[in-house]
Amino acid sequence: IDLNTKSSVKNSQMRQAAQLDKQNIFNNIRVVLCQTSHPGNIGSAARAMKTMGLQHLYLVNPLHFPDPQATSLATGAADLLESATVCGSLSEALTGCAFAIGMSARKRQITHELVNVREGASRAVQIAANQPIALVFGTEMSGLSNAELDCCQLLAMIPANPEYSSLNLAAAVQVMSYEIRMAITEGALEVDSTATELATNEALEGFYAHLEDTLIKIGYLNPSAPKKLSERIRRIYARARLEKEEVNLLRGILTL
Repeated sequence: IDLNTKSSVKNSQMRQAAQLDKQNIFNNIRVVLCQTSHPGNIGSAARAMKTMGLQHLYLVNPLHFPDPQATSLATGAADLLESATVCGSLSEALTGCAFAIGMSARKRQITHELVNVREGASRAVQIAANQPIALVFGTEMSGLSNAELDCCQLLAMIPANPEYSSLNLAAAVQVMSYEIRMAITEGALEVDSTATELATNEALEGFYAHLEDTLIKIGYLNPSAPKKLSERIRRIYARARLEKEEVNLLRGILTL
């Protein structure tokens, strides 16, 4: 095995290890909804979680669950509802957690440290790399009670319009889940680098020759006085970074 192959194998192994580490962090994060009154919010929250890679949903004394409305609004995330853990108290929902962040739409007259959701997500992810953590959301009408906040170690708030800062429960779950994902993945987009194959230089030169020949035949290009037309056409297509299939398509058009 040559050095390039060894390096490629090592890089692949490192990427796989990094993916496993990130997945472990996702697995160590649970979303806890306390005393949810509207089942639709549970379904919408499940959908918000799944879009960001979170899968552990805990429900503390939900008023209606299970419920058809929750399933309907969960769309493709009904599996999170089926695996959700229903608890009789917040303490029960936090069993095994090393850290809990209480979410709030308003400032409290308490001694909890208050941070914005981005900072809260960053701290949560650091701990979730090794131990389970929880994101705790209160009721739709009044949020978390002081007794529930006593079960948390940090209070996080979504910076919003101070004149109207109340968010729908599922929307708040979506915002925090997004910040969690950004903290874990550092904003990297998962792009399949093997999905497209750029055209080779030989393929491009064959296309340019074919195009020039066609333009001459239709009278658009005068070979005795080209006026740099070929060079300008090359620059246009160079900016497009043509793929292999695109060159084949264009040459097919020229053949008609």
